[in-house]
Amino acid sequence: MHHYTYLLINFFTIIICFIFSFHHKIKFNRHFGAFFSASFLVALVFIAWDAWFTKIGVWWFNDHYLLGIRILNLPIEEILFFICIPFSCVFTYFCLDQFFNLNWKPLPEKIFVIISIILALIIAAYFHDKIYTFITFLSTAVSMFVLYFILKARWIGKASFIYLVLMPGFLGVNGILTGTGLESPIVNYNPQNFMGIRMLTIPLEDTVYGYEMILWNLFLFQKFKKNEQN
Repeated sequence: MHHYTYLLINFFTIIICFIFSFHHKIKFNRHFGAFFSASFLVALVFIAWDAWFTKIGVWWFNDHYLLGIRILNLPIEEILFFICIPFSCVFTYFCLDQFFNLNWKPLPEKIFVIISIILALIIAAYFHDKIYTFITFLSTAVSMFVLYFILKARWIGKASFIYLVLMPGFLGVNGILTGTGLESPIVNYNPQNFMGIRMLTIPLEDTVYGYEMILWNLFLFQKFKKNEQN
C-alpha cells in the first residue's frame, strides 16, 4: 500500500475540485480545455526544471512510496503533480473570482509587485551559492516582472491573496511529501542546495516555486479561456 502514497496524494488533491467543477453554479468543466492547454505548457518548463534538479542531486525521491514508473527519471506521480496541484489552485481562483470581488486597487498591487520583486532578487543574490534558492527566487522575480510590467497582468494581488488562502492545503500536501506523518520523506532535499528554512518539514523555496508555477498557470488559463469565448 505504501507504493500508492504519492499517487493517493495527487488523487485527493484533485478529486473534490474535479467533482465540483460540474456544479451548475460553477461550470468549470466548460474550461477544461483552457486549463489543460495552460497546465501542459507550464508543466513542460517545470518538469524540465524538476528533471534537471533530480539529475544533479538537488532532490530525489523515495521509491518506497512510488509505483516505480518513471519518465525523464521522474516518478509518474511527480509528473501528475504538475497537473493536479495547478488544477486545484486554478479551480479555487476561478470560484473565488466568480463569487467575490477580490480585485486590488492599482497602486497597492503595483507596490506589492515591486517589493516582491526586489525582495526576491535580494534573497537570490544573498543565497547565490544555493542553487534551489537562487534559481527559484530569481525566476520568480523575473516572472513577476514579465507578467505585471510586460504582459500587463493586473490580477497578481488577487492571485497572491488566493494563494495565501490555499496555503493550509499546500502545507498539508507538501508536508506529507516532505515527511510529515511518514517514516521518511517522499521527496528528499540536499541541504547544501537550499537556505535551510523550513515550514514544518517544507523548504521555504517550495512555497515560492509553487507560487511561480500557479502565476503562469493562471495567466495562460485566462488567455486560453478568453480565446474560447471569442
